[in-house]
Amino acid sequence: MKKYDLLVIGSGPGGYIAAIRAAQLGKTVAIIEKDKLGGVCLNRGCIPTKALIKSAHAAHELHEFKALGINIEGFTLDGSVAVQRSGGISDRISKGVGMLMKKNMIDVIEGHAVLKTKTVVDVTSANGTLEQFEATNIIIATGAHYKSFPGLKHDGDRLIGAYEALKMETLPKSIAIIGAGAIGVEFAYFWNAFGVAVHIFELMDHLLPLEDEDSSKEVERAYRKYGIKTSLGLTKVSVENSGEAAVICSIDKSGKEQKLSFEKCLIAVGMTGNIEGIGLESLGIATERGFIKTNDGCQTNVTNIYAIGDVSGPPLLAHVASHQGLNAVAHICGMDYHPIDLDKIPGCTYCYPQVASIGKTEQELQQQNIKYQVGKLPFIGNGKAIASNEKSGFVKVLLNQQDKLLGAHIVGDVATELLHEYSLMISNDMSAAQIINTIHPHPTLGEWLQEAVLLAKQQALNF
Repeated sequence: MKKYDLLVIGSGPGGYIAAIRAAQLGKTVAIIEKDKLGGVCLNRGCIPTKALIKSAHAAHELHEFKALGINIEGFTLDGSVAVQRSGGISDRISKGVGMLMKKNMIDVIEGHAVLKTKTVVDVTSANGTLEQFEATNIIIATGAHYKSFPGLKHDGDRLIGAYEALKMETLPKSIAIIGAGAIGVEFAYFWNAFGVAVHIFELMDHLLPLEDEDSSKEVERAYRKYGIKTSLGLTKVSVENSGEAAVICSIDKSGKEQKLSFEKCLIAVGMTGNIEGIGLESLGIATERGFIKTNDGCQTNVTNIYAIGDVSGPPLLAHVASHQGLNAVAHICGMDYHPIDLDKIPGCTYCYPQVASIGKTEQELQQQNIKYQVGKLPFIGNGKAIASNEKSGFVKVLLNQQDKLLGAHIVGDVATELLHEYSLMISNDMSAAQIINTIHPHPTLGEWLQEAVLLAKQQALNF
């Protein structure tokens, strides 16, 4: 039986980062993966969906070229090529993760892992061969899968989830999307750009219901312009496969029932941890609401076993998983680590306009009776945005009475790339003065990060 200092079960953005850090610290490491290196994020989530979004944005931009002095006539769209491209990108990056494993002398073990004891793991390969491996410490990074509810069950054919959606080369004429979180609105943007009739159904009152209301409303305005239909604030929604169509039954707040038929339906209503069939019960590893319970060092109640990423619960974000991987390894090695503060985790949605945020929403501050100052600047007043024909969206900051950042919300062309300055600000407890006194280059969209803080302090110079 081969023995390691650390076994990592799962090679997603949490697992492979943890493995690399442990190897850098001199540990003998192996990573166990039953599918492709890179996990769901790289192969069926973050990366391939961003490739689709690129295709969608390019399709939308074609309609604006004439105003830029570029005349294009007779262009056609081919969704199958866009889908094939996204899959190819995932395969290429997965191979890159394999190279990182070799570079850091991390053994890659292919197969399904089951905890046999707190130090021994059984691994069954695709051909049924069983091997055992031993480790001083184990990190579980097995990810998550679709969550089902009564009336919202995937069949993998007409009623699909995101994984099937990514492989769908022949696009339907119409599709319903149940769930208006990041997955729902991103797929809506892609399919709409390639000519699919899209209708989003959501129980909450807005698209992206976890975002600041101003951000949600901005996306809703854009989606109306694109012709994407929405049914928001529903009291109930369900879907069934009639054999010929996906039939959506929804009830609004007035009690009115509506039935609509679509060629397909994407169900995007949440995820639950991959905790079944990996041996947690035999070791008494505690779980709660479908996820493994951990402390702030990512340690389970079995002290040498850790859990990171989606399997350890919300927020289910790749960058959180990576940070948890670093924390788990630091905890194992007796080093200082950086516990995660849920109020300081950046979030990004790659529809168009993009949405990026960190910290509190204005609605949360109002509910908690926290005093704040707000600075909100539309990009339509920014010179670079006007010149680039990217005028939609805004920058919004929320400061407390001590001029510290409580929350930041950006909607616009490259919102997800602009958020980093505010992430640095809120994570390091920086003051408004530090942003104001930093010289920002002109002309850039990033100027608005400084200007929004100035506006919150009633010192705006360009608005």
